[in-house]
Amino acid sequence: AAGEQDFDTPDHIKKAAIQAISEGKTKYTAVDGTRELKEAIINKLRKDNNLEYTLNQICVGTGAKQVLFNLFMATINSGDEVIIPAPYWVSYVDMVSLFGGLPVVVECKQNFKLTAELLKSRITKKTKWLILNSPNNPAGAVYTCDELKDIAQILLEYPHMNVVTDDIYEHIIYDEKFFTIAQVEPKLYDRVFVVNGVSKAYAMTGWRIGYIAGRSDVVKAISTLQSQSTSNPNSIAQAAAAAALNGDHSFLKERTRIFKSRRDFMVKELNSAPGLSASVPQGAFYLFVSCEGLLSKSTKSGKIINNDLDFTEYLLGDHLVAVV
Repeated sequence: AAGEQDFDTPDHIKKAAIQAISEGKTKYTAVDGTRELKEAIINKLRKDNNLEYTLNQICVGTGAKQVLFNLFMATINSGDEVIIPAPYWVSYVDMVSLFGGLPVVVECKQNFKLTAELLKSRITKKTKWLILNSPNNPAGAVYTCDELKDIAQILLEYPHMNVVTDDIYEHIIYDEKFFTIAQVEPKLYDRVFVVNGVSKAYAMTGWRIGYIAGRSDVVKAISTLQSQSTSNPNSIAQAAAAAALNGDHSFLKERTRIFKSRRDFMVKELNSAPGLSASVPQGAFYLFVSCEGLLSKSTKSGKIINNDLDFTEYLLGDHLVAVV
């Protein structure tokens, strides 16, 4: 039920944090992140995603969640519409609503992914943002290069729209190759904001480091908001994050292999359980399970399962299993 690995942070990252403490890197840093970490992020985006950014296009925050929050605070005016493909991570809708935006939730029945046709049908003059999350939390859906190209073609028709890509699960991917939309359609570069972080890939959820890359004027506004709220991210965690991005990535392959093995086991077992079914996630470490086959059935205690919430309460109450 928790959105984090059960693996520990790799040792070379821990050592970098310990060294930072020993070297006295315990003071305020620049509000939007140290030069060392920003350069590591720029190198990562160039190497992994073929995207070029400069220092003033990067803001480091206290997790990807904070930079998303700041992005919407900086850009959403009352009545602006934000297209959110469903299923979606729980916080998107509330963040948009908090700043007076209107969440436009689009149910994606086809492999849990937004199609170009679906997108086009929901765009209005008030649409300001599209949120793309791949690999997706909670369904594990991964957009292919061609699928992103089709979406990009629609976006090119509507220059008033911007895109935020939540790429936090980029390195936890199984049967597909990862692409982000600015990479497949360079013409969207100025309208795409890439959000990522070290939490998921490097098992660093508690270290709280995320970042955003995009147009410098918007990133400056995000940094200004951060300067009046939390100030800089943790100095020691920033040193550790730089070591994560710059360091050895060989452990990722082994951990992904273990996740894939667990995935295959869980999908097989869940699909053999009467009334339950699970699609095969292509990335992240969640299973998005349908309990539709159990609706209207009753538990041993006689309670009728009317919806998914009833079923989750049954699992918790009768079997001490927590699910979302």
